[in-house]
Amino acid sequence: MSPCREKPRTRPAMETLIPVINKLQEIFNTVGAEVIQLPQIVVIGAQVRLQFLPSWGDPAASLGSSGKSSVLESIVGRDFLPRGSGIVTRRPLVLQLVNVPFLEERQHAASGETSTQAEEWATFLHCKHKTFTDFDEIRQEIETETERMTGTNKGISLEPLYLKIYSPHVLNLTLVDLPGITKVPVGDQPPDIEGLVREMILSYVSNPNCLILAVTAANTDMATSEALKLARDVDPDGRRTLAVVTKLDLMDAGTDAMDVLMGRVIPVKLGIIGVVNRLLMHHIRDCLPELKTRVNVLTAQYQSVLQSYGQPIEDKNATLLQIITKFATEYCHTIEGTARNIETSELCGGARMCYIFHETFGRTLESIDPLAGLTMLDILTAIRNATGPRPALFVPEVSFELLVKRQIKRLEDPSLRCVELVHEELQRIIQHCSTYNTQELLRFPKLHEAIVEVVTGVLRQRLPITNEMVHNLVAIELAYINTKHPDFIDTALVSASVSSSKNDPPAEGIRRWKSDKVENAGMEEKPKGNTQPPMYSSPSRSHAVNLLDTPMPATRKLSQREQQDCEVIRRLIKSYFLIVRKSIQDSVPKTVMHFLVNYVKDHLQSQLVGQLYKQQLLDMLLTESEDMAQQRKEAAGLLQALQRANQTISEIRETQLW
Repeated sequence: MSPCREKPRTRPAMETLIPVINKLQEIFNTVGAEVIQLPQIVVIGAQVRLQFLPSWGDPAASLGSSGKSSVLESIVGRDFLPRGSGIVTRRPLVLQLVNVPFLEERQHAASGETSTQAEEWATFLHCKHKTFTDFDEIRQEIETETERMTGTNKGISLEPLYLKIYSPHVLNLTLVDLPGITKVPVGDQPPDIEGLVREMILSYVSNPNCLILAVTAANTDMATSEALKLARDVDPDGRRTLAVVTKLDLMDAGTDAMDVLMGRVIPVKLGIIGVVNRLLMHHIRDCLPELKTRVNVLTAQYQSVLQSYGQPIEDKNATLLQIITKFATEYCHTIEGTARNIETSELCGGARMCYIFHETFGRTLESIDPLAGLTMLDILTAIRNATGPRPALFVPEVSFELLVKRQIKRLEDPSLRCVELVHEELQRIIQHCSTYNTQELLRFPKLHEAIVEVVTGVLRQRLPITNEMVHNLVAIELAYINTKHPDFIDTALVSASVSSSKNDPPAEGIRRWKSDKVENAGMEEKPKGNTQPPMYSSPSRSHAVNLLDTPMPATRKLSQREQQDCEVIRRLIKSYFLIVRKSIQDSVPKTVMHFLVNYVKDHLQSQLVGQLYKQQLLDMLLTESEDMAQQRKEAAGLLQALQRANQTISEIRETQLW
């Protein structure tokens, strides 16, 4: 574009854009960041090995590369790239061109003092403190560094080589020279060399902020150009593709490149032309706002990431105590329901314990029938056994105590199960606290294991103590049956109520009483004749008669008195059982809270400090995981680069973009 078409007021503004991009490129090169896609020019082309064809004469004039190196050297105005047959560019070369004043101007501005007494010079990122003024040395350094990474037998590497050239004869540009597209592996190249080179090229040209400089030799078929084919894959509209046709002098006689240069063979929106600096500045102008937003977003993200990794340890004692205190506090807050990270998908901590006490445990006790497992025959058996050989005038108290203790004993298993459920929840809280302290605890895996072991040990120690106390609660109830309890119904009133009831249903008396086996049984008739009764017969002649083996009656109904006695015992058992169940339902949660939950809350931090806060354990507990330090270093480097990039972009005024 001619200068007369350019608005004079915008030229200084536009000329500042490329140096800004070059500065950003330099910033991110130091950390190897790939998250920022900077505007740049990527040079791609085919690489065809030279073949000697006698009919063609000189092999150098037959088949060769597309001429990428020649294009780059013509832009710089110097020969500095390695040359040779086959694939020469074996790793990406990021070439940054910086326009500087002439030597005389620099010397005049510096009052005769300048650090570089040369018109042109170059630096490499891998040896940035060394300045190269001889471009033959630059070529040699490229070859040496390439062979160091890839070997001497045509191997390739994905690791880029960064070169910065300062000259008053160059434009401010950032160019990336990539290995040529090759088909057949040679030397140490892997069999899938074509795919590897293609993937390498795609990793650069897929950047939507890059311009693709597709170099194609004029003596090849443009329709089959590998460079244009790759460019079309990532830029189907041709919006950011420039085509350069090289080696026009090698075209066959009688042919020309008019159709190619006019875009009639392969249409490219930017044209088949050389690189024009104004066009690159327009591209940067379009990309810069999005780039600024991207840098700001990534800066905030990596600040958060770096904060999650934590700072390098300076005081191990303070760090250990801080982590222990934080974990213990989070554990207690989860129990109390005041934690910062509250679960919303399920009950957790103290809320789950409350559910266990009043829903799980409470409903389980309420579901226990006070008279479950007791039949009228069982009650009658207990009454008869308690009277001994003498018929009783009143219902014996011993039978009541015997049967009610049997029922109270059934409350022990649900109570112990309640302790077990709370213990399991206390174990789950460890995992909950670890989840919300993941980064900090993953940073020190041995400390995490030690904390879990200490808390688990405290819970394991308190579990049998709590179980013993709950067992004692039931044993206490069994030790003394308090028939004078104010809520217990009076025995006389129960007896009177049963006696006066006329509509009581008949008791389940069809089953016979186990020990009443000979009752109502008729005596056996004596045998006729002179034979003695069987009980006096000689043992040698007959067996003795066992009265317990006498055939039992098929059925037996309980008398009215027996029915009344059994009903009195049933009502007394139910009344007293409900009293004990209410007491157990109230005292077991209190016992669990006192001997297990509250004890852990009150002593957790002291236990952690006592067992872990020891000088001989500091180095072992605060050993970081293998990759944590490396991740922190990489995140810190990238964050610093992003901050510098943000500062560089912020120096551009909005009016400079137009």
